[in-house]
Amino acid sequence: MQNKSVKYLHLRSGDSLPTMSEISPFKAIVIIEEDVSEFWQWDVSRWLVSSGCRYMLAWGTECTSWDESVDEAGLEAFDYEDIPEDQRVMTTSHDDEELSEAFWFAKHRAHHPAQELRDTIILHIAEQARQQELIEMYEDS
Repeated sequence: MQNKSVKYLHLRSGDSLPTMSEISPFKAIVIIEEDVSEFWQWDVSRWLVSSGCRYMLAWGTECTSWDESVDEAGLEAFDYEDIPEDQRVMTTSHDDEELSEAFWFAKHRAHHPAQELRDTIILHIAEQARQQELIEMYEDS
């Protein structure tokens, strides 16, 4: 049985998006701490889906819109046709919760119905990185 892993990725609004094919499929916790353009948000949403994100949890600024844009990107990836169960992207937003509660949900309750997601990405969209703090908060949840 493979160990579960958590990785941290810091992006500033408008940054180029890296290749992440080595960790597909995965769960993403998207922490939004700065305003982003709608265009860039859609780029990130499509990138998450095409990179293998199969469960996306959004927390922070306008997180409900991230839930919707990733849902739409998942549909778009299959031309709005039937999506195979193992390719379906589950999404949740956590706008009325503390970040620690969103982390707890991600770690203990967020499960994909058709496959086990061993890797978790903390995608932190903010001016300043907080890698150690956020990974420790996740691990303590």
